Amino acid sequence: MHARIYSASVIGVQAYLVEVEVDLSFGLLNFMIVGLADTAIKESRQRVATALKHCGIKIPERKITINLAPADLKKEGTLFDLPIALGILCAAGLLEISKDFLSQTIVLGELSLDGTIRKVKGVLPIACDMARLGKTRLIVPQENATEASLIYGIEVIGVSTLIDLIAYIKGEKDIQPAASVPLEQKRCSSEGDFADVIGQAQAKRTMQIAAAGQHNILFIGSPGAGKTMLAKRILSIMPPMTFEEILETNKIYSICGKLPDNELVSRRPFRAPHHTISPVGLVGGGSFPQPGEISLAHHGVLFLDEFTEFKKSTIELLRQPLESRQISIARAQYSMNFPSSFLLVAALNPCPCGFFGDRYKKCSCTSQMIVRYLEKLSGPLLDRIDLQVSVPAVDYETIKAAHAGKKESLSSQELYEGVMRARNTQLKRFGSSLMGNAHMLAESVQVHCALTPKAEELVKKAFERMGLSMRGYHKLLKVARTIADIEGIEIIDEAQVTEAIMYRSLDQSFERTIQVKK
Repeated sequence: MHARIYSASVIGVQAYLVEVEVDLSFGLLNFMIVGLADTAIKESRQRVATALKHCGIKIPERKITINLAPADLKKEGTLFDLPIALGILCAAGLLEISKDFLSQTIVLGELSLDGTIRKVKGVLPIACDMARLGKTRLIVPQENATEASLIYGIEVIGVSTLIDLIAYIKGEKDIQPAASVPLEQKRCSSEGDFADVIGQAQAKRTMQIAAAGQHNILFIGSPGAGKTMLAKRILSIMPPMTFEEILETNKIYSICGKLPDNELVSRRPFRAPHHTISPVGLVGGGSFPQPGEISLAHHGVLFLDEFTEFKKSTIELLRQPLESRQISIARAQYSMNFPSSFLLVAALNPCPCGFFGDRYKKCSCTSQMIVRYLEKLSGPLLDRIDLQVSVPAVDYETIKAAHAGKKESLSSQELYEGVMRARNTQLKRFGSSLMGNAHMLAESVQVHCALTPKAEELVKKAFERMGLSMRGYHKLLKVARTIADIEGIEIIDEAQVTEAIMYRSLDQSFERTIQVKK
């Protein structure tokens, strides 16, 4: 006897339909699974057989063949346990399911030995592609029902045990489809407020520009100056995630199995990997590629502290995703793309001892040591970082004034208002909240970055004296555009260009200082 149950597999962030074909034929008891299945799927023989036994169902003593079609599609994970069990029951004549029900249903789930249905990875990408796959009903573990219900227009049935599912199919138990609950757009939470950071008004201003236009930022300063404090507070001034951003971010976390129990990621992620991370851990990969930290930071922040302590080969991998906002991973049989539209916040000390250029402590490094230390930051990589900011040590008088309450510090709320003013302007300009000034195409720069005559003359001088590349020239205009948006100015003026130039000249000031040190 033969039965067919529909399931699905995820490659990259795209779902592919899988037909679970079950055949029972006369012969000695044997259980075979074919169709390019990995070890976890082949081990489902023991899980399915034991789960059926604990549910009071005896497998017929026949030859059982399971085919996962198409046979040339790589399949991995444990989500095929449940469709395999249903297929065996149907093929053995122990469960009758109508053709209409089967033709519109995708079944996913891992079985415990006692028949409990466990949570699986990758449910949300499959739910997103249900319309493309031509299906309207999705049967998933109860713990996955929340993420699947994020998609409107499909019927999501969450089940806890195999017995409950059998009773539901027979009409003996009523299981209501999971309700689609509108997500509340929440303002991002962070570890604190910018008001907690004493001094560093220029650095805070730079953080505002970065959040407003999605510009990458690099902090350079001595130990204890406040680089990490500033980075951890950037979420407090970033706008709430849109539904589209929430959907894309949760797809990544669903693939990795990192979604919280019965919850969704509704705030921008903040990822801060250690500098010992491997290249695969940072950008993704593996024999069956999985997303890395840059994809887990999608629509959020990737904070790389001690930037120069990362292996040069590792940080150089950021060059492509910083430009294209996705990472392409190729293997012999297939290639896949993972989204990676993140805001990079990097921080480093100016030299090995950390006090090069410090006003209070003398640097003990030679110029050769400093050059060797900074060599990990290649020109092409620095060219992709829009804002390069020096974070000097805070002097005693500033600390004393702040503690005495005589000097007010910029708060996150004040900075947030400027960010939202700029973001709303960009929404009107581009028609999409996903498109920030930093991601403008070259042709859009000429349209949206109109300059006054004085500003244009200043840009020309900067281009010639700083030796800007074409990318650097465009990034200079994009940053100036964001500054103008924060201030509510339509035509970019000399003041905005001057400020933007200041954020592109840090590498040249380092070169000059090194020459003096020699």
